[in-house]
Amino acid sequence: MTKKQRAALAVAALKREYPDALCSLTYTNPLQLLIATRLSAQCTDARVNIVTPALFACFPTLEAFADGPVEDIEELIHSCGLYKTKARDIFAMCNMLKSEYGGVVPDSIEELTRLPGVGRKTANLVVGDIYHKPAVVTDTHCIRICGKLGISEGKEPYKVEKQLRAVLPPEESNDFCHRLVLHGRAVCTARSPKCSECCMNEFCKYALSVTKSSARK
Repeated sequence: MTKKQRAALAVAALKREYPDALCSLTYTNPLQLLIATRLSAQCTDARVNIVTPALFACFPTLEAFADGPVEDIEELIHSCGLYKTKARDIFAMCNMLKSEYGGVVPDSIEELTRLPGVGRKTANLVVGDIYHKPAVVTDTHCIRICGKLGISEGKEPYKVEKQLRAVLPPEESNDFCHRLVLHGRAVCTARSPKCSECCMNEFCKYALSVTKSSARK
């Protein structure tokens, strides 16, 4: 079985298992998604969703974020961790959006990654969810599960992204990544994947190896 064939099976299986492929972060506009995704670095989406309502109430517009002060942003995002760096990035990205992009969040990975604190993971999420372009968000769930499936190799996000773009149907890639997050939390956890309960155990390389190993005992 080729990687592309295995990827197609994975797409279909996860679509059946998780028909609603929704982003775990709560937002109402492109800027809010951009900021929430920046806050999610080394922080759970659940924690970010607790923090952002008060943050967006105090800073309801791009102009409000651009005016700051940074210290007020820091105070509101303190529980997200790395709050000083994140606050500086949010303040700087909003000022750059205001001065260079007319207040509009860009629709390409190349332009988005010019913004302070915005890497390819964030850029892909915005491009996929906001602008509905093919995107591959290589977060920890994606990298771990795709490696176990046998459709990607290694743990370097950009390399995994390129491998997945080569095997995933472009129109399915964004939703596929959202479903991987759901599956990674519920079934294919980092510490103890529940292969016997997995909807992909008939073609997942890792699950098949576990089954063979058990059969030898």
